[in-house]
Amino acid sequence: MAPRSRIGTLAVVACLLLSGCADYGDGDEMARDRAAAEAERLVADLGYGDRIRDAEYIAATGVPPVAAGDSSPVRIEALAWSGRTAPHEQAIIDVRIAVTVTEDHGASFGDLGHSAGQATRCYRYRLELHSATSHQEIDCPAVATPPVPSAAPVPALPDDARARLTAALRTATASTLAGAVRAAFPERYVTVDTATHEGALVAAVGVPAERECLLLVRTAGGAIESPAYDPAWLEPGETGCGIRLYISPPR
Repeated sequence: MAPRSRIGTLAVVACLLLSGCADYGDGDEMARDRAAAEAERLVADLGYGDRIRDAEYIAATGVPPVAAGDSSPVRIEALAWSGRTAPHEQAIIDVRIAVTVTEDHGASFGDLGHSAGQATRCYRYRLELHSATSHQEIDCPAVATPPVPSAAPVPALPDDARARLTAALRTATASTLAGAVRAAFPERYVTVDTATHEGALVAAVGVPAERECLLLVRTAGGAIESPAYDPAWLEPGETGCGIRLYISPPR
């Protein structure tokens, strides 16, 4: 018998003689409980969806490969994904959580520790727009090496958006403003809204789905200004990204 096995056997024998092993933990049970706790934690991490995202993006960015801050090895893997968090749609992600618990003989007399153990549990997560994430345990599929999800870039205003819009406003006239701004932002996912108002040229460019908006005004005197507005007006059902943020802002 190997020395480590003899130590483990002696610990169990001592446990039986002294206390009936009442305090000697079952490693497999501990591993199962830890996996369930990690599944609950992942619910909190995935949280409340307020953006349209496809399931693969969520799996790539929201499912961590390991749990940090603990000595017990934990592996968390996304197994499969489908759908997206869009109106009247649902993103579904299947996750496998594997936990290994190392044997602990106890640091002192009376501290009897626990046996080694392991557990693998699988869960299905359902995510909907403007709803809390839900999950349920499922049978683990026979997948040795699952595919690795990747996250496609999220549409966003370009890093030089302010410089682009400023340049367009500086050279535009009332009749060329709309075309100049659209030419500066050819990306199809970027919205463009322009107008003239009391001698000023007003332009707003944005990515509505991401609540992104850049609003600039060239005053009658030629100065480029960035009017302030309440970000809440960019939320669904509100004004949105447009010239109204300047010309007729909500009250």
